[in-house]
Amino acid sequence: MPTKATPEEARLWSESVDKLLCHKAGQAAFRDFLRTEFSEENIDFWLACEAYRKIKSLTKLASKAKKIYSQFIEPKAPKEINIDFTTRENITRSMDKPTQSSFDAAQNVIYGLMARDCYPRFLRSDGYLGLVCRRVST
Repeated sequence: MPTKATPEEARLWSESVDKLLCHKAGQAAFRDFLRTEFSEENIDFWLACEAYRKIKSLTKLASKAKKIYSQFIEPKAPKEINIDFTTRENITRSMDKPTQSSFDAAQNVIYGLMARDCYPRFLRSDGYLGLVCRRVST
């Protein structure tokens, strides 16, 4: 069940995309917005990379790398992200021996896309404005 944000918490999200992304309710609200733009794969990929980087076991790292690759990176992946050819090729080559930084370049590209393009539109969206203007009923 997603966490509900207070209007005050939601207002903090306007300070930076990082403040938005570090809050579970912010992630959920941003994902809902991205879904309306047909680009929710961006936050899904970004969050998958955040979890991936924390994996310590090499076996689990390799398994999760393959999952992320097949879900987001390979051509025609179900949630294929929009990254350049060189970044995609570098990731493909790293799949033989994935490291915790295998997806860093792609994650940075997607973060930049979300921060520059999607985030400003999110802050102007009805969904976000409804969250910050919501009144608590008595």
